[in-house]
Order: sequence, then structure tokens, then C-alpha cells
Amino acid sequence: MCFSVRVFLALTIWLVCVRVEAQPGSSQLKWTKEGNAFYMEKNGGIVRIELPGNVETTIVSRMQLVPSGEGRPLQVRSFSFSEDGNKLLIYTNTKRVWRYNTRGDYWVYDLSTKTLKQLGKGRPASSLMFAKLCPDGSKAAYTSEHNVYVEDLSSGVSKCLTSTNGTPKLINGTFDWVYEEELDCRDGFRWSPDGAHIAYWQIDANKIRDYLMLNTTDSIYPFVIPVEYPKVGEPPSPYKIGVVDIATGQTQWMNIPGDPQQTYLPRMEWAANSSELIMQQLNRKQNDSKIFVGKISDGSATQVSEEHDSAWIDCKGAWQDGVVAGWDWLDGGKEFIWVSEKDGWRHIYRQTRDGKKETLVTRGNYDIISISRIDEKNNYIYFMASPDNATQQYLYRTRLDGKGKPERISPMDEPGTHEYDISPGARYALHNFSNANSAEAQEWVSLPGHQSLSKDVNIPEMVKQGASNKKIEFFHVKTVDGVDMDGWMVKPEHFDSTKKYPVLFYVYGEPASQTVKDESGAGRNFLYGGNIDNPDDGYIYISLDNRGSPSPKGRAWRKAIYRNIGRLNIRDQAMAAKEILKWSFVDSSRVAVWGWSGGGSSTLNLLFQYPDIYKTGIAIAAVDNQLCYDNIYQERYMGLPQENREDFVNGSPITYAKNLKGNLLYIHGTGDDNVHYQNAEMLLNALIKYNKVFQFMPYPNRSHGIFEGDGTRKHLSTLYTSYLREHCPGGPR
Repeated sequence: MCFSVRVFLALTIWLVCVRVEAQPGSSQLKWTKEGNAFYMEKNGGIVRIELPGNVETTIVSRMQLVPSGEGRPLQVRSFSFSEDGNKLLIYTNTKRVWRYNTRGDYWVYDLSTKTLKQLGKGRPASSLMFAKLCPDGSKAAYTSEHNVYVEDLSSGVSKCLTSTNGTPKLINGTFDWVYEEELDCRDGFRWSPDGAHIAYWQIDANKIRDYLMLNTTDSIYPFVIPVEYPKVGEPPSPYKIGVVDIATGQTQWMNIPGDPQQTYLPRMEWAANSSELIMQQLNRKQNDSKIFVGKISDGSATQVSEEHDSAWIDCKGAWQDGVVAGWDWLDGGKEFIWVSEKDGWRHIYRQTRDGKKETLVTRGNYDIISISRIDEKNNYIYFMASPDNATQQYLYRTRLDGKGKPERISPMDEPGTHEYDISPGARYALHNFSNANSAEAQEWVSLPGHQSLSKDVNIPEMVKQGASNKKIEFFHVKTVDGVDMDGWMVKPEHFDSTKKYPVLFYVYGEPASQTVKDESGAGRNFLYGGNIDNPDDGYIYISLDNRGSPSPKGRAWRKAIYRNIGRLNIRDQAMAAKEILKWSFVDSSRVAVWGWSGGGSSTLNLLFQYPDIYKTGIAIAAVDNQLCYDNIYQERYMGLPQENREDFVNGSPITYAKNLKGNLLYIHGTGDDNVHYQNAEMLLNALIKYNKVFQFMPYPNRSHGIFEGDGTRKHLSTLYTSYLREHCPGGPR
């Protein structure tokens, strides 16, 4: 589900079912403003590397980051510079908050005085979040224990800007669980450009009921861990936007139209000046988006644009690699960049500040995947797209004025998936490349010509080598419903087309993740304790992307699943499997399917709804009853249960549990704060009711990723492998 990828896949790749990617904003590479050099952590210090010659200069050495009275330097998790470059903000000693390590300690190193000071020195250890230096570098702001603080760097005096009213249920400057999980909102405050004010979210979760997780292993007496968690059908936490004057400590609350208990506010930024804010508001169903510009002098807010979709509207995180912060302004703040699917494709628009005029920047029957860099000086915008192959990704650019045609920047002889970290001014980029059959590669390139600056990297040669030893095949399958689906397949070594092999399907199937990508990691099974393509094991391993997956195939493809999760995606997968079972080398008596999170839900639905196709299933951390999942995710894709409850029921695996015929291994962590353990017990009750025999493995106090605790991953892999081999034996016949 939106289950974080959301869900985990691999310390190497193990993140396709779940979402434990790098923490947003934690990149260790920081470009200079000029775009001709970058900063990075190296050997415990911070260095500056100038391009194209890779000339390295140490800015702060490892020993300069040793706090007074301590013998070891700080371990740099992330860092940033003040705008004038004279102060370095260091993030260290981090702790996990739900998905990411967003809580920790912050230190400031003054490059002019060569002194190192800790922020929030009187606060509890590892309690600071999202610290930022003000524009002139004289102060820092941070949140701690649900309040926003500002600290004078010269005196070390800090002051609470939110009257210390913050509690676990009244949250200032950050967000509650569901905003973080489903809207990618974590950092909840912004310095004004002049440093005189801070704008921040306040989330009131007092009326949100707690889901109670029971910890039975960490003490003799069990104890309860409450998580504020709005189930589908429950109203969201109300929000407020406050703007606090740093000098006086007074807060002006913004008067935003609409009921905060029936809307969401996923985006808020300063509107290219220090007197106004710009905000995006979504209605409860998330199919109506309004943009407001608000004056901080009196809190008034004026609507400047509105967009409606019959299904749902994605937020910025969907087209800016999960980052929702920031607003892309043009022409000195007179226009901004926006992305919409209103013409049937995901396209870039530029819109005037008052909303009265918009210009389509990208044109044609293709989707932009994400925006990589805006180069206003040279009138270009760089973006990722793949008009001809939804499994791949390439860098393009086009004119910012909307008058140009897309120009592919990624080389034509490098088919696969490209990623870029592009410098300001778009002169250079860190280029990452992979495809399913080639090793991953990284190089520095100059743009727009894409000339490699890394002499020891030859990506075209790597592509040729991968093609000569191809293990992963991409294919299309058309179902009886006329749906053309992408897939990848791994065949056993020494494959013999005259014999029949078992097939194992890997499935996700929901709008949060695309599994069929031509990139490193495709075709790997990170849980299987061996080589899935070993001739002795002998499995054909397949994954397919159904309608509703976030593939760049247009709005109609992605949003066909609206109000149909658990039905349309399941039929697509099953009908594709039927076509595959017609292949002469597939053994229809040995068909297995597995998935995690949303993929676990799909696995159960496939096993229950199409028991004549799928004989064995392994489902991990599944939503068995859609009425048990959170409101933002489930209502975005399914509507409101008060209006169409039957869709939730008809899409839930628990509804079809009575149909189980084959072999089921069900796995869930009892400490899963995302897909709650109650899903498992509800499903168990249904299976017991209908006298269905199955195997169940609960992992005590493990979260959605099931990785905590000694031996957990090895045990999970062993369990998965032995069950598959026993109930769907490998090898040709």
C-alpha cells in the first residue's frame, strides 16, 4: 500500500515492497550555488570538490568536528551550509521516527572562528528535528518534543516559539503518523526569506483514536504502545498554519477557507517573498486541489486556482522524488511550476501567481516521471520520462516557455534506468545508470552534451556485456480484456523448453509501487535462500504491472483502479497469468505467488479469488480488511466508506477467505504500526471459520519491514524458502 514504496526491499534492493529509501533531504552531496562544485562528507570531514577536474579542498577536517572534552569526532549523518557559507550545520546521533532517522542532535561549526557548538544543549539527547539556519546565519530553528524553538548562535540562548503547548497529540512543526506516511510530510516549518518569521504547521491529533500495539517481549509485564492512527472513514487531524514573529514571539494564524477536519494541507511555503505564503489544500477525497496565497499581516488567504479529478490528485512528492518541500518559482516570483494530469498525461505547466494564466511546458502523449532541474537562466527544464518504454527512465529537457520539443539527454546506447543529481545551472550531473542485466554504474557528466568526466567508467561497454549474458527478459502479455501488461521473467539456468517448470509470481499491484522496471535488482528475490534461477531449484520467476500501477502510461492507466483495489488489479494479474500458463514450458500444477504489504494483499486476493490458477501463496504484512487501513491512503484510492462501503468490502481478501484451496503461508509482525496486526487476526478468524488449513508466522514486536531483532531476516528467508520448496517444488519435469 502506500506502505512505505513503500515497503522495504533489500539492504541492497530490498525496498520495493516497502519504503525504506534514503531519508528525504539527507543526500551527502551538496551543490555549490554556482553549480561548478559540490560538498560531501569524506573521512569524517567535509570536502569541496570542483568540477570538471575533481580538485579537492578540505573545508572542515575530521578533527575539527571533535566536541570539546570528547575524544571522538561527530559522525556526520547529514549537513548543510548557511547562505553565506560561513557556518556548517551537522546532523548526528540520529534516531528513527517511524520510517526515517529524523530525530537527533545538531551542531554548528563556525568556519570563521573555527568553533563547534551544539544546538539545543539543554534539550534531551537526540530530540531535535529538522534544524535550519536562518538566512543570515545568526540563528537556528528546530523542533523538539512537538514545539518549535529558535536559538541565537552567538549567545546560545533558545526560546520556544509555540508556548510549549506541544504534546504528542498537539504537534507543532512536524506531523502526525498519517501525514508522514501518506503525504511525505515530515519537516513542518519554514524560515521566511528575510529571517524575521517562521511559518509552521500545527496538527491537532487529540480526536484521533490510538491503535494500541502490545509489547509482550521487552519486559516481564507487557505494555501498550499507542499510535494515533485515523482508520479509513475517520476524519483527519485538523491543521492550522501559524506565522510567528521571531522578535516578539507573537503568532498570526492563517484564515484558510474550508473545514480543516475535512481537508488536508500537504504543502505550504513562502510565496517568493517574506509577506505571503502559498498553500495547497486537498479535500477529504483528495480529488480537488486548491491553491491559496495568504498575507501574514492579517492571516487572510485568497484562492488563486483549483483543479478537480474524478479519481485523485497526486501531490508534489509524486513528481519530485518524494520531496514535498519547496515551491518552484519563475520570473522573480510572478509564476510557478505545477504538474497536472488534466489532459490525460502527467505534464508540466507554468502558472501565474494569480492563477489567471497557465502555459503547458511539456506536450505530447507521454508522462513526465519527475522534475530534475529548472534552469531558468537558459530557459530549460530537465525532467525524467520514457515515452516508448514504461519500464525505463531517461533524462529530457525542453524549453521553459513551452515552445520547444522534448530533447533526450540520456545517451541512446544506454537503455535502462537513469537517475541524475543535476547542478544549479545544469552544467554538471552525477549520473547513475543501471538496467536489469548490467551492473550499476556511476559517473560525472557535463550537460547538455552528456560527456563523461569519469575516465574509468564505460557504460556502453557495460551494456554490451550485460546484453551478451542476459538473464532477465522483459515481455508483454495481452489479457482477454485487451490489457497490455509489462512483465519481466527469469528462467532457470540451462533452461530446456521441452520441459515444464514451476512459476513464481512476485506481485505488488497497488498505486504505490511499480515492480516491472528495467533497473538493477529486477528479477531478484531477496527472501529466497538460494538462487531462484539455479537449475536444481528451477523456478521461472515473473512479475507483472497491472492497471493502477504508477507506470508512465498515462492517467487512464494509473487511475483505472479507482474504487477497484482488490478487484481490477487482481483480475489483470490473474488474466495475465492465464495467458502465461498457455506457454508450453510452464507447469500449471505448480504456480505460486508472493508479495509484501500491498503485494501481500494482492497475493491473498489472487489465492482466494482465483484458486484454480494459484496453488501456493506467501503473503507478508498484508491489509486483509481495507477498513483497517489509514484514511489518507485508502480514501484517496477508494473513496469514503460512508458512501461506497461495498467497494472496500469487495476488494478485501478477508471477503474471499472461504475460497482458499491451495497452500497459504501468512506472515505478519505484531509491532507493525503501518498495517496493523489486527489484519492478521481478522483473517485467521475467517480462515478458521471456514475450516481452512494454512500456516501462520507472527514475528513478535517486528514492524512492517520485519527486520528488527537478532536472526530475524535469516529466519524469514529460511521460512519462506522451505515453504516454497515444500509446496511448490522446483525443477523441470
